[in-house]
Amino acid sequence: MKNIIMPKKGQAMEEGTIAEWKKSSGEFVNEDEVIALIETDKAVMPIEAPSSGYLHILSEEGVSIPVGQIIGIIFETKEEYNKKVENI
Repeated sequence: MKNIIMPKKGQAMEEGTIAEWKKSSGEFVNEDEVIALIETDKAVMPIEAPSSGYLHILSEEGVSIPVGQIIGIIFETKEEYNKKVENI
């Protein structure tokens, strides 16, 4: 299991808005694949998957998220995803 956090993409950045998820919950993603776009007051930037596995989205599009907050989780196997998502 690997957490996806709202990254700090600039010194002054305190929060970002998820402009678009490129993948859906339950989909398999590859490490370094672009899975979302985040918008700051200055730019729109990609977020890449930190590892390969099954994506579970925790934050919706259009919501401002503080830097460092978990916005999604990647599970190594579909079984792990199904088991953990039931408890989230």
